Amino acid sequence: MRQTFEETTDRSFGPRHVPLIRQAMAAQGLDGFLVPHEDEHQNEYLPAANDRLAWATGFTGSAGAAVILKDRAAVFVDGRYTLQVRDQVDEATFEIRDLVEGGVPAYLESATTKGQVLGYDPRLHSPDALHHLKAAAARSGAELKPVAANPLDQAWGVQRPAQPTAPVVAQPLEHSGEDSADKRARIGKALAAKGADATVLTAPSSIAWLFNVRGGDVIRSPLPLSQAILHKDGTARLFLDPAKVTADLPAWLGNQVTLETPDDLPTALADLKGKRVLVDPALSSAWYFEALAAAGAEVVRAEDPCALPRAAKNKVEIAGTTEAHARDGVALARFLHWLATEAQTSLPDEVEVVTKLEGFREETGALKDLSFDTIAGAASNGAIVHYRPTIRLNKQTVSGSLLLVDSGAQYLDGTTDVTRTVAIGEPSQEMRERFTLVLKGHLALAAIRFPAGTTGSALDILARAPLWARGLDYDHGTGHGVGSYLGVHEGPQRIAKLPNFVALQPGMILSNEPGYYKEGAYGIRIENLQYVTEAASIAGGERPMLGFETLTLAPIDRRLIVTDLLTPDERAQLDAYHARVLAVVGPRVPADVRTWMGQACAPL
Repeated sequence: MRQTFEETTDRSFGPRHVPLIRQAMAAQGLDGFLVPHEDEHQNEYLPAANDRLAWATGFTGSAGAAVILKDRAAVFVDGRYTLQVRDQVDEATFEIRDLVEGGVPAYLESATTKGQVLGYDPRLHSPDALHHLKAAAARSGAELKPVAANPLDQAWGVQRPAQPTAPVVAQPLEHSGEDSADKRARIGKALAAKGADATVLTAPSSIAWLFNVRGGDVIRSPLPLSQAILHKDGTARLFLDPAKVTADLPAWLGNQVTLETPDDLPTALADLKGKRVLVDPALSSAWYFEALAAAGAEVVRAEDPCALPRAAKNKVEIAGTTEAHARDGVALARFLHWLATEAQTSLPDEVEVVTKLEGFREETGALKDLSFDTIAGAASNGAIVHYRPTIRLNKQTVSGSLLLVDSGAQYLDGTTDVTRTVAIGEPSQEMRERFTLVLKGHLALAAIRFPAGTTGSALDILARAPLWARGLDYDHGTGHGVGSYLGVHEGPQRIAKLPNFVALQPGMILSNEPGYYKEGAYGIRIENLQYVTEAASIAGGERPMLGFETLTLAPIDRRLIVTDLLTPDERAQLDAYHARVLAVVGPRVPADVRTWMGQACAPL
């Protein structure tokens, strides 16, 4: 469970591993090979055995890709990782390019030539992504070819870690709020309504939710790597490595669920001949589409039928995550008290900061795991959006600077994710002003009321407007979905500049995390989790409205707030939030922390 500070890659990975990959490519007659970040389950966070992009390039971010050609190569990252990638990747081996602007398709069109053949592993690419990649390659006269044996895996060889085999355990009704049989019946009816006979599920989060199970195959997420076929009558076939099957699991699943092994999956897909089978082209790889087509099944391309029901948490899940956040708030209050007192003079380094926070969470007695490796960025490291402290990069806090800490926890009843930016010593006026601009955007997004049918994309500008007014911005999304003792990043809902067509629904949990980053100086981010609720009716209003209820309970550093930049309504909103933090968390912390909270949560 403990976060480690060792680096799993270094800049030598590219120079050492790319020649091996090129040898394996040549043996298959390939002029190039595509290396996505995603694995066979389209995971964001990966088990070590599936972290192919990291092994090939040295880059360990949660989003990216690479293209390896005979005589050149490129790695692609988005705005969150522009600093990290240059630290981790050898630029003599890889050209660094933007994942979003042009991305891999533009590179294929410009870097390949007529007659070249580039390989791809069909288990690692969604069909939608492949469509764009194939079209781009075709424009230069090149061809993308599926491979039976992944040349990167061949190059990795015996040094590749074993696949994880964490036990799969029950998630009881007291936390899930709905029996698996009822979920399967509900999703089965939805399949029938779409004219589908069955669905193939490959997203671990959907499988965990549908069968009310949890695992440990994915780092910091209680997910079991597996596949499932659900029929419209609610019966199902679940494909699990036998090493993961605990003694109690068959009885928990019931007699309507058949447990099988991953080796049985090709035969099970062939059994769907003549059936209409729903598969999500964004979550399932091209291999499934090709296997079903070869079997004679009719593929229905549609969103994973578990995605929306999983995202819209039920009352039991909301009650659970509310308690999880109150419990987490105790650990956060103790941590922030330490930062505001002892740490102001001891000036701890980032590793000590991370270790201290994890210790407070462990002392709750309920911590199952972190929900991701804690980001603790002191001074200039805070400007690296997804920075993770390591022994090599570890920096000591400095008086007159900022410390950004983004962290989260996994509890049986909920998943947390919170960011606080704290002043170490006396902050500059610029730091305080820009912190306040970020706070204004955060408050706006927390307070908004909106009609049913509104998407997160329509709300994104609320968090950015105060920064935009000063010619500032940040290069990451404003809000991601969060699971219920599942992944800390969960779709299909999100709040971001990029278009999203999923309407926000009651029960959906999202983050609210605007930020500002000054390269080489400091970073600012304020993040709470909040869930969608039905809003109180508005006098004279004509439409039912939705709003947000904040889950995260932790003081926001008042030393960084320029009060004059806040409107009276914003001040009242922050005062009400702090009063709630004090009322809920205050009685649960030690006396010295409670005394400090009285000051930290005092009205502006």
